[in-house]
Amino acid sequence: MITPNIPMAGLSEEEVSQRVRDGLVNDLSTPPSRSLLAIVRANVLTLFNGIVVAGFSLLLFLGQWRDALFGLAAIGNALIGVVQEYRAKRSLDRLTIVHGAMARVVREGNVQEIPAHDVVLDDLLLLSAGDQVPADAHIVGPGSLEVDESLLTGESAPVTKHRGDVLLAGSLVFTGSCHTRVFRVGHETFANRLAADAKRFSLVSSEIRTGINRVLRVLAWVVLPVTLLVLNSQLLQQGGWEAALASGAWAQSAVSTVASTIAMIPLGLVLMTSVAFAVGAVRLAGQKVLVQELAAVEVLARVDVLCLDKTGTLTDGRMAFDAVHQLRGEVQDGWRQALAWFGANQPANATSLSIGDAFPLKVQLTPLSSVPFDSTRKWSSVTLPNLQGDSSTWILGAPEVVFAGESPDCRLARQRAGELVLSGVRTMGMSRSSQCTEATESALPGDCEPVLVLTLRESIRWDAPRTLAYFREQDVTIKILSGDDPRTVGLLARKLGLENPDAIDASKLTGDPAALQDLVDAHSVFGRVSPEQKRELVLALQRRGHTVAMTGDGVNDTLALKVADLGIAMDSAAPATKAVARIVLLDGRFSRLPAVVAEGRRVINNMERVSMLFLSKTAYALVISLLCGALLLPFPFLPRQLSAIDGLTIGLPAFFLALLPNRHDYTRGFLRRSLAFSIPAGVAIAVGITALNFYVQATGHFSVDQARSASSMALALIGSWILAVIARPLNLRKAAVIAAMYLGTVIVFTFPPLSGFFRLEWPPGDLFLATFVVAVASSTAVEIAGRLRRSPPPRPHGEGP
Repeated sequence: MITPNIPMAGLSEEEVSQRVRDGLVNDLSTPPSRSLLAIVRANVLTLFNGIVVAGFSLLLFLGQWRDALFGLAAIGNALIGVVQEYRAKRSLDRLTIVHGAMARVVREGNVQEIPAHDVVLDDLLLLSAGDQVPADAHIVGPGSLEVDESLLTGESAPVTKHRGDVLLAGSLVFTGSCHTRVFRVGHETFANRLAADAKRFSLVSSEIRTGINRVLRVLAWVVLPVTLLVLNSQLLQQGGWEAALASGAWAQSAVSTVASTIAMIPLGLVLMTSVAFAVGAVRLAGQKVLVQELAAVEVLARVDVLCLDKTGTLTDGRMAFDAVHQLRGEVQDGWRQALAWFGANQPANATSLSIGDAFPLKVQLTPLSSVPFDSTRKWSSVTLPNLQGDSSTWILGAPEVVFAGESPDCRLARQRAGELVLSGVRTMGMSRSSQCTEATESALPGDCEPVLVLTLRESIRWDAPRTLAYFREQDVTIKILSGDDPRTVGLLARKLGLENPDAIDASKLTGDPAALQDLVDAHSVFGRVSPEQKRELVLALQRRGHTVAMTGDGVNDTLALKVADLGIAMDSAAPATKAVARIVLLDGRFSRLPAVVAEGRRVINNMERVSMLFLSKTAYALVISLLCGALLLPFPFLPRQLSAIDGLTIGLPAFFLALLPNRHDYTRGFLRRSLAFSIPAGVAIAVGITALNFYVQATGHFSVDQARSASSMALALIGSWILAVIARPLNLRKAAVIAAMYLGTVIVFTFPPLSGFFRLEWPPGDLFLATFVVAVASSTAVEIAGRLRRSPPPRPHGEGP
């Protein structure tokens, strides 16, 4: 409601100051997202970081700094997590609909230009063509406006506003000027209430990250009990708890226990995931695609439903000339010249530009008179001389206005225009009169004769058809969710070749969730969809098990973009929409999306291979720890030895695998397939290493360092074979990497500076033979596990358009 008794002279300075003190100002400065301290706390103060820091500190306390190298990986993981989440926080804090704009207000009878965020409740605004409405307001004076509300409602057609009508913050003024009174500011405006849900912090739904987190949650329950089991077994090896504590032998038991504990935690997997996402984001940035959250790189590779807004997404915001529909049997002279004049001399809006493109003005015409377009009249006119020496007045405007007469010709013209509107196009009428018109006139001359109907359609983005065809080839279902007229949306869907293009009028839908799920499954095109309905339709698709991407450019799309598995914004999007989206197409080219799909496939398929490396390590470390704890065996590795083997068989190869080209299709089940290989492979390694240590104990001929060296060599050989199985199909580059890992193993055991640092030596004859037999046997078991792992055969795809 408008506050009463506010004069047209505007607010006084005292009234403005009072409203500022009361907080009734158009300010959006309060950030809704987590503080930097909260982000640091969430990424640093975790269970696994606590375990790693405790082990790291204990080894430093014992003077075993060579065995504490694993602490660097934990620091790297924490830093990457903090940076990634802080980037998301900054985007969310910038989420605002109206930003950086200026507003003209009347205060104490004087017109002032102030920043939009300084507007207060009840301010008297002056709005004219080209302005953005800074806050929700009522029109209070004479005059009218034609405004574009497409960013808020999705309705592509300009809306005419008169005295008493509501103007929403974020709307753009096309034509007209008037006074308005602000009645909602700041967070209370329609646009910012709409964006409030979108401001809540959330991370993109990443199957890679979700799978890794599930593994970490299980490990959280396992690591501490297994650690205590190993510690007990190592102390009993030293003669029991009391003897070990009294002699100081507990220190070596602590080192072995830390080695077993750190080996169970796949620290590098989190780091490699972040690196793979970051590399993908950098590659896409070179193609004008901004990835605002790293994990979004993989999501589009899993999407099976792509939901699209119409205005500004499938269309480019321009109107395109469609056709001329003549209404009289005989062609009237001069209408082409008149249309050329209208296209060249009317205010530069979407309609006049499309007419000018279709009917370019070849010769400059001098009119006898002209009347500019006015949103109240809904027509414009020009009087041009004829070749016969007389003149004709041509009137262009809304068909219901320029064909308003009651003659049979006018009635038929209105009927024809109505039929064309039903097909989904926008129409304009042209009539002819022998009388001149004046700008002060509100009624047209009585002798107007209908001449033709112009049909206009929204201009489809040039790359939209072939990009949608690409997604259909990838078995991705296309849905159009638009706030525009269902007839217009249906016409566009037919032009794009969508199946079942008949649009559903969402304004007539009920809120029944089950019915909504059935409807969105059965139909592909929806018009008159409110922002809340867009969100509910996306949620309905997700409840049916779909992975959903949503594209849009308007504020009305923010709620749907936020809940979708992947939100994609166009370059022309509102600031709020860009902030919510996970991916922004910086040059507005729809054809960039297939490149995002290709990059996502590369990341997620390669990370599946990488995860097999790391989870195999977790599996064998866990089983070896359990066997050592249960059978009272010494833990067969030092932490530094595990760091060396990890670097050779996991760390360096993981970087290589993560960056390889890979455009194979992706099938759901990332974690299941990874574990189906990793667990059997880990058990095979653990059984082999345990058998080797039983052999060492049974013979009694070998030292502790020799036993650890033999175990490390066997682990390196088997780990390299795991790499060979995972990297298939092999090519020259992959084979070279695998050969380099075997060569690296030999160097670590024979090059004195390295072998001395890691306390490794070449096993003596009998022990070397036993090591080789164990490595071959376990590698054979790994090979069998690789062949039995169920995985659908990959089907390669190209890059698309």
